[in-house]
Amino acid sequence: MGGDWAEIAQEQAERGDETLVINMGPQHPSTHGVLRLILECDGETVVKIRPAIGFLHTGIEKNMEYRTWVQGSTFVTRMDYVAPLFNEAAYCLAVERLLGIEDRIPQRANEIRVLMMELCRIASHLVAIGTGGMEIGALTVMTIGFREREMILDFFEAVTGLRMNHAYIRPGGVNNDLPESGLAQLRDVIKWLEDHLPEYAAFCNENPIFKGRMMGIGRQDLTGCMALGVTGPMLRATGLPWDLRKTQPYCGYETYDFDVMAWQPEDGWASSDAYARFRIRLDEMWESLKIVKQCAERLEASVGMPVMIDDLKIGSPADLAVGPDGQGNSNEHIKHIMGESMEALIHHFKLVTEGFKVPAGQAYVPIESPKGELGCHVVSDGGTRPYRAHMRDPGFNHLQSIPLQCEGGMISDVVVAVGSIDPVMGGVDR
Repeated sequence: MGGDWAEIAQEQAERGDETLVINMGPQHPSTHGVLRLILECDGETVVKIRPAIGFLHTGIEKNMEYRTWVQGSTFVTRMDYVAPLFNEAAYCLAVERLLGIEDRIPQRANEIRVLMMELCRIASHLVAIGTGGMEIGALTVMTIGFREREMILDFFEAVTGLRMNHAYIRPGGVNNDLPESGLAQLRDVIKWLEDHLPEYAAFCNENPIFKGRMMGIGRQDLTGCMALGVTGPMLRATGLPWDLRKTQPYCGYETYDFDVMAWQPEDGWASSDAYARFRIRLDEMWESLKIVKQCAERLEASVGMPVMIDDLKIGSPADLAVGPDGQGNSNEHIKHIMGESMEALIHHFKLVTEGFKVPAGQAYVPIESPKGELGCHVVSDGGTRPYRAHMRDPGFNHLQSIPLQCEGGMISDVVVAVGSIDPVMGGVDR
């Protein structure tokens, strides 16, 4: 991570003033070695910041060009290891648009997609709030945040077989239906969240130390957000109620009852700062829980309905289920493919070895991730693999706004500002 450090240090030495150059980071848990902030300071005041973004080099997008369209879901889920299901959804929606099957996705599949995404939104906000609190000394916020997140991850594991990197949302629907105990476990998760989410407001909303550390820090007004392409909670913290679930709905979001949380200043105090972003995420968890409850009711009414498109050229030839060991495929699935239907075996073999062809063209589909607008742009040359796949990750734009938020402030405030952005570098450094 040396980069141009020697040149920067030499340049400052030749100036002969009291400016101090600091190579800061990583501080935030998700910036382990992949975000470098070059600070020029006058004492404790930050005069200038240069963010150096990108040292992870996972090469996900390039790897996808050598895998089938279905295998792409396994790659994009790793771009955001805190909210993986959103990457899967954006990618699959883009592939489905190229296939021309957007209107053929089963109702129950869309209900499960919405359920999983909203639970994942809560889990992601819990990490943002928890780790952000930890960085300013509010350690209890972190410990309880991960406590609630574990309940959600347990549910994900019961449904998908995995706690993260699920590859659960697939082109045409979802990989498998909820297990027999899925709805009962979901009710337990809902009850747990209803009982424990109020603790965050009790800990932080009126805590004078917490407010003193975050109010007025990392301010970025609406003009600054629009200029730098900032979206999500950071944009809504300026008071603008922009949410793609409402403005450009997908997966049937237009049929759900929920509100878009936009921060309104209190007592003449300006918004657009770290505290407003915290409060926005806190309110959004409640709205997501409202959607989750509606999903539970709909899924209870649609038990037995398909969760994958009825097209053997695209969907799995048998209803998948998580095996008894908590992973792999169920015996019923294997029995159908290997011992009951030659046609199913042929389709299974073709899908696994070659995949399906996607008509030539390109599509861009944006969705509302916990961090902001997450978009997927896919290009097909008519083959069985993406010609090009690119994710528009909100974190990349948001990290470029650090100088706007922090220049003129204190060194200690940089930590608060970066935490309030909620960056996940797996998406930035593809």
